[in-house]
Amino acid sequence: MDPLDELLRAMRLTGAVFLQSEFTSPWCIKTSVGPGEYGTVLPKPAHVIAYHYVTEGHCLVEVEGHCPIEVRAGELVLLPHNDPHRLGSDLRMPAVPASLLVTRAVGEGLGRIVHGGGGERTRIVCGFLGIDTPSPPIAAVLPAALTIPVSDGPAGHWIASSLEFAQRLTSDAPAVLARLAELLFVEAVRQHLAKRPAHERGLSAGLDDPIVGQALTLLHARNNRRWTVASLARELGASRSAFADRFTSVMGESPMRYLSRHRLRRATDWLRERRRSVTSVALDAGYRSEAAFSRAFKREFGQSPARWRAGQIGQVGQVGG
Repeated sequence: MDPLDELLRAMRLTGAVFLQSEFTSPWCIKTSVGPGEYGTVLPKPAHVIAYHYVTEGHCLVEVEGHCPIEVRAGELVLLPHNDPHRLGSDLRMPAVPASLLVTRAVGEGLGRIVHGGGGERTRIVCGFLGIDTPSPPIAAVLPAALTIPVSDGPAGHWIASSLEFAQRLTSDAPAVLARLAELLFVEAVRQHLAKRPAHERGLSAGLDDPIVGQALTLLHARNNRRWTVASLARELGASRSAFADRFTSVMGESPMRYLSRHRLRRATDWLRERRRSVTSVALDAGYRSEAAFSRAFKREFGQSPARWRAGQIGQVGQVGG
C-alpha cells in the first residue's frame, strides 16, 4: 500500500460544511472554526482543519504572521492548523467577526452570510475536517495556509463539478459537500507534497524514499507488532545500521522514536472508547504492560492515560449538553 494512503486512512477524517457565504466588495471578516460550528456535527475533534472553497469571484486570505494569499473561483484554501485568519476583498479594512454575521433559516443546518458594500460578488463554501488524533503527522508538514486549484490532479474535474452540483441541492447538500471535503484534503496533501523541495527532511521526504516509505507503511499498517530496528530492517532486506541511519537522516528522528509517537497518537483514539480498559489499549498499541504504556504516555502528553481520557469525556459531555 502507498504509505501516504495508509497515513491518511489512519487519520479517520470527518468532513463537515457549516457555512455558505456571499460577499460584495469591499468586505473583510475574521474567523476560525470553533465549537459553534463543530458542536452541532460531532464531539470536539482532537484536531481541526478549516477550509474555504471559492465558487465565484476571489478574495485574500491572511493568517497572522504570514503573507496574504489570493484565492480565486475554483480554488480551495486549506488551513491545516485552524489558525485564526482574515478573509476579504481589502484586508486593510477593520475585520468583522464572522460569528456576528451568520444567520440560519428555520430547519436548516447550514449557516449563511450575506455581507459587504454592494460591489463585486464573491461566493464561498466554508467547512472543516475533524480528526480524532491530536497533532496528526500529515498536518504537521503542511503550511499555515495553502491554495489548491481544484481542477488540478486526476480527480480534479470530477470534484469541481460535484461541488458545483452539490450547492444546488437542498437537504443532501451538507453530506455531499462534507464527503467532497475529505477528498479535497487528500488531493491537497498529494499536490503539496509533490511540490516539496528535494532536500527536505521529515515525513514528506520519508513518504517519497523507497526504503523509508516502505518502513512507514509497515509501521502504520501493523501498529501493534513489537517492532525493533532489526526486525524492520529484515522486512526491508537491509542491514540494521544502514536502515537506522537512513531513516534518521530522512525523517529527522530514529525509527523507534517515530513509532512511539505514532503508537501514542493511535492510543488516544482508543482511549476515547469508554469501554476499553487502559490495559487493553496498552497491549493493542504494542506495549508489553500497562505500566510501560503509562510511562510513555505521560512523557508525551504530560498526564496519565486515565486522567487524559477523563478530560476528553468531560469535553464531549460539555459539547453534547
